[in-house]
Order: sequence, then C-alpha cells, then structure tokens
Amino acid sequence: MSAIDPALSIPIGIILFLLFISAFFSGSETALTAVSSARMHKAESDGDARAVRVNFLIRDRERLIGAILLGNNLVNILATSLATSVFISIFGTTGLANAIATATMTVLVLVFAEVAPKTAAIARPDSFAMLVAPLMRVVVFVFAPVTHVVQLFVRALLHLFGLDVSKDSAVFSAHEELRGAIDLHHSEGRVDKEARDLIRGALELDELRVEEIMMHRKSIEMIDLDLPNDEIIRLALESAYTRLPLFRGDPDNIIGILHAKDLMRAFWDADGKPDGINFETIARQPYFVPETTTLQEQLGAFKLKQEHFALVVDEYGAIMGLVTMEDILEEIVGEIEDEYDSPVQGVRPQGDGTLNVDGDVTIRDLNRAMDWNLPDDEAVTVAGLVIHEGQCIPEVGQTFSFHGFRFSILRRRRNQITAIKISPIVQPAA
Repeated sequence: MSAIDPALSIPIGIILFLLFISAFFSGSETALTAVSSARMHKAESDGDARAVRVNFLIRDRERLIGAILLGNNLVNILATSLATSVFISIFGTTGLANAIATATMTVLVLVFAEVAPKTAAIARPDSFAMLVAPLMRVVVFVFAPVTHVVQLFVRALLHLFGLDVSKDSAVFSAHEELRGAIDLHHSEGRVDKEARDLIRGALELDELRVEEIMMHRKSIEMIDLDLPNDEIIRLALESAYTRLPLFRGDPDNIIGILHAKDLMRAFWDADGKPDGINFETIARQPYFVPETTTLQEQLGAFKLKQEHFALVVDEYGAIMGLVTMEDILEEIVGEIEDEYDSPVQGVRPQGDGTLNVDGDVTIRDLNRAMDWNLPDDEAVTVAGLVIHEGQCIPEVGQTFSFHGFRFSILRRRRNQITAIKISPIVQPAA
C-alpha cells in the first residue's frame, strides 16, 4: 500500500461536499412531500412569501420529485466515482479499492445523506420546506427539460400496465381526504369527539338523504280538519310543535300547515271564539320534497324558500315523513334540545355496560352518541339493521350477534321491533 498523497485532499473535499448536496436533496424530498398543503395555503393567504415558493413547488409534485431524484442520483454517482478513484490511489488494487469504496460510500450516504437529513426533515417538514424552497426552485428550473422527458417516458410506460397517473385520476375526493384526516387526528387525541362530529356532519350532508333523518309518518302529529274548531285548537295547544299538518279524511290528503302564530292571530281576530276561525284560510301552503333529496340540497332549498318544514313523499306521492331545518342542523352540531324536547332520545345506558335502545333510533344517531361504527348502508334505524342482518322479523327474546355487538329483542309490537338491548362483544385477549 502506497502512502496517502496530499493531493487527494481536494477530491476528498469534493466528496464531502457532494455528500452535503445529497443530504440537501434527501431532506428536501422528505420535507416537500410531507409538508401540509393546507397549512401552506393558509400561510400564503396570510402573506408569507416562503409559503408561496413552497406551494409553487408542490403544485406539480411529479416534476419536483423528478428534479430531486435526478440531482440526488447525479451527486451520489459522482461521489462514488471519486471515492473509487481515491481508494485506487491509496490501495492500488482496483478490485479491493472498488469494494472498499462501495462499502464506505454506502455507509456515508445511508447515514449522512439519507437517514439523518430525512429524520430532521420529517420532524419539522413545514419549516424545512420553506427553508429549502428558494434553492429548490432553481434546481427544478434547471432540470425542467430533462424531467419533462422523463415524465413523458414514465407515464407512457405505466400506461402500458394500465396505470393512469394523470392529475384527474384521483381516487379519493377532497371530502374523503378531510374525513380521513379528521378521523386520524381524533384517534391521535389531537381533535376531540365534538369537533370531529361537527366537521364530519358538515361534510356528509351531500351523502345523506332526507329519508334517513326524517320523522316517520307514524310519529307525525296531524290534525283532522273535520274535527270541531275547539277540538282543533285544543290539539294544537297541547302539541309540542309549532307547525302541524292539517288533513281532511285521509292523512295523505294534506290541506295545509297550521302555524301556532297564525292560530294565535286568528284566535285574537275572532275575539276568542273558535267558530270564527277558518283553518283552511290561515293554513300555510304545504311544502313537499322527494325522499331522495340530499340534506345539502334540502338545506339550500330551505334557505331559498325561507321555509323550515317540509313533508317527505315517495315516488307515488304518499307521505313518508317530515323533515325540518333543525333536523338538518342537528346532523352537524348534534342534538338541539329545547324546553319541549324529551331528555331521553331512545338510548338508555344500563349499569352493566349495555344499552336499551328504541327500535326507531337511527344508526347514525347511535354511532354519534356512542362513538361506534355500525353500518348504515342497508338500514336507517337499529331495528332495520337487526331485520336486515337477521333476514327475518325476530321474536322477543331472540339474540343476534354481528359487527362486534350482541342484539337482544326486548319488545315487539305487531311486526315492529320497539326495544333492543345492545351489548358489545368482548374479544378475548390475544
């Protein structure tokens, strides 16, 4: 082995400089791919010039990654070639020099040009990305012609295998990405349940139909116009609702909607005499909506028509239920209770950890209240879920187990399940 030539200090210095450049590329790649687009957009809106540069780079991530990989590979290959020359000068034997150069550069690149800078970048991606963005814009601009040719070649190659990597081929919508992000932050403890439910409720308005949240027709309080006027007034005053459908003969024959304020005004104008009130005259025009209307569409329609109350009908025009503005808002903010609402909403926790649930409680409300994930694709209510999964109308005392819970039938009225006991199935420890 010959003595080390002092002239080798120059190539060794170049190798160390190239390793520094490689570390810069590696850290930049990690930071610019892990940076939060939402936070950068907010920072840009606040006038942060550094965020503007970052957003310019991540707007075309394919071009960015192509430039980084091209630069990183160039410096790594050049550094390895120089290292091989240095070790040949030291050891003289080409085979031994190649082996030592490969081993040495592998360790140096792995530790100082890959793991260390990427670990630092992933710890603070936003600040790291804003730090490297000015220089990376120059790199992307210089390598743009080469990366463009590489992009075209790669896309053509992937297209042969049936893989579409165009910008319009995103699998998940923005709503799905937001839901996934908020669920992740909730599971990590950074977002509480109330905030998660609020955001998810707003995002899901376009996926829910009014039939999924409406009050079923069997629970609607209606008044028959064929009753005496004093009886109609008594029923209206005893009701907890300010708007009541009026029908004549058949409940599907809705004449109008009686509003409590209109009733009070008419009663005053009639000097307190029930027979002096014409209910058909003071009744408001009924507002009908199809069962397939989404909550987002219905909310917009309520605001446009300045209405708060709509009757839901099926494709044959039969009354299915009713939906109100409050029902839709409750899907976002949770249950809104006033002085006439019952504090019991059909979910009664028991001392042994089980729940007694009314059959008409919706799966969505139960999931929100208990932070469960029972599926609501095939059924709206808990009773509907049991009937769907059991493929029958169960008898009192029957028990079903599915989706990690045990459902025991407590009460049944005719073909309607009215009360169910739900208990989580404890999984044995692994």
